[in-house]
Amino acid sequence: MALRPYWKGYLKLSLVTCPVQMMPATSENEKVRFHTLNRETQNRVVSHYVDSITGKEVKDEDEVKGYQRGENDYVMLEDEELENVALDSTKTIDISTFTPRDSIEWIWLDTPYYLSPNDPVGQEAFSVIRDAMESQDMVGISRLVITRRERAVMLEPRGKGIVLWTLRYGDEVRDEDPYFAGIGDETADSDMMPLVQQLIKKQTQHWNPKMVIDPVQDRLLDIIADKKKALKKPSKSKAKAPASAPAPSNVINIMDALKKSVAAETRTGK
Repeated sequence: MALRPYWKGYLKLSLVTCPVQMMPATSENEKVRFHTLNRETQNRVVSHYVDSITGKEVKDEDEVKGYQRGENDYVMLEDEELENVALDSTKTIDISTFTPRDSIEWIWLDTPYYLSPNDPVGQEAFSVIRDAMESQDMVGISRLVITRRERAVMLEPRGKGIVLWTLRYGDEVRDEDPYFAGIGDETADSDMMPLVQQLIKKQTQHWNPKMVIDPVQDRLLDIIADKKKALKKPSKSKAKAPASAPAPSNVINIMDALKKSVAAETRTGK
């Protein structure tokens, strides 16, 4: 089944322009999702918008966006007005700035998308922009309207394509200083450092996607599978509750704990 583009438009650098398409780089389709049901009837529960004063249901055509400027006082904006904001960046990714890749910290990165040519004629222009950025370890900065909001975006070469990252707004990234202010200025104990470094070395592995699997999702699928079987064939046996893990003991001496950790890693041969 062909992938359906999330967005189509143009990539532009000065006088060089090429048609492109954008796809989400991540997916949540594999997550276990639930519907809310009425326990008595087992029918799905649906939600509706209702007027907060009259309590009456509001029709789709009567719903409108409102910006609050005072108590019970709103400025209404129609869909057409919202769609016409930042019209140029609705269909064109115009790269206005380049910056070294390592100058943008990870905390500013929000959502990734795969950007690729949308027409064979534009592949050469796309490749030139991509390869020029990659050769200088640069990324492009531009703006793009996504879901009616203009976002700053970063374009990063990746293989044959480009990854477009939406960037967080300036007021979304909190200053770290207040959160780290309570951490003292103590330096690491010189006797402990080699032990920690030894632990790090023993537990170092190459990155593998299996490191970020979700065991909760797997357990939910097991529970659902068991319930499906129970519906087909009633069983008198009750599922045993999983044994609770023993509570960790309080570690008082850090040096002793580190030595025991290193010894344990050595015994297991990791």
